[in-house]
Amino acid sequence: MNNDVALYWVQEAMQTAMLLALPLLGAALVVGLLVSLFQAITSMQEMTLSYIPKILAIALILLILTPWMLQLLIDFTTHVMQFIPNVSR
Repeated sequence: MNNDVALYWVQEAMQTAMLLALPLLGAALVVGLLVSLFQAITSMQEMTLSYIPKILAIALILLILTPWMLQLLIDFTTHVMQFIPNVSR
């Protein structure tokens, strides 16, 4: 296996990880901004207020996107497993 192949697999792994994490991080960002805006408008400065909405949003996104995420991981794993015989060449 040469450097190009190794870099390809690193790139594929990073892309898959980013695709899996992006919806969760995006939901947490949006909910955090909305809670911060709510806190600024109401002058309520409770530090722990943002945790529960973020957890609920991430749980909802996970519930909705779990089939897609699992399929993405299965496809990546299948692709890696199919390439394993080519490593020794």
